[in-house]
Amino acid sequence: MSIAELSSHDHSAPPLNRLHPGLNGILISVEEFDTIKDWEPGYRYEVIHGVLVVSPPPEDAGQKPNERLGQWLWDYQQRHPSGKVLDDFMMERPVRTAAGVRVVDHALWIGYGRPIKSRRDLPTILVEFVSAGKRAALRDYDEKRDEYLKLGAREYWVIDRFRRAMTVYSPPSNAQFIPETEVFTTPLLPGFELSLSELFKLADSYAEDDSA
Repeated sequence: MSIAELSSHDHSAPPLNRLHPGLNGILISVEEFDTIKDWEPGYRYEVIHGVLVVSPPPEDAGQKPNERLGQWLWDYQQRHPSGKVLDDFMMERPVRTAAGVRVVDHALWIGYGRPIKSRRDLPTILVEFVSAGKRAALRDYDEKRDEYLKLGAREYWVIDRFRRAMTVYSPPSNAQFIPETEVFTTPLLPGFELSLSELFKLADSYAEDDSA
């Protein structure tokens, strides 16, 4: 039952205007989700196939490498001769896909040459850091890959500290495997270098028990 249906069936209940973990699993449309502007902090809120999915933020072993990636992107944008091609980059950004609303670990906008409107402008590159567990891997490698490429992303980076590698997907169905020992570069960001060994070393320093 959606929020609207809940309200129509129980006129005594106040309208839902704040998201919190107790709502995990309710039926909700993307349009209804967009009307809610307040939420309990410390959680991710997504709409997947009409269901509200509430999850805790990434563990430190995933969050810290994502922050480091942001530092490298800032340094590239501000200091590299080609850095102005990178218009903007944001962590934990909601992205509309065919499944609903995903929250992507990192979104990059390239080549727009103007201020970015994150809800309107399609990210050029989407990045996910794989979390522990088979379900997380399936979601990042299969479900999100299909959704992001169908959305129109030019590259989708899957950074996997468990496999010690990175996979880069690009349309229509290309996949590039980069092992930990290599430094990744992309023509979309001329001169930018991503050191996987440094990211994984940082992840290892924060890792606890990842068994799942």
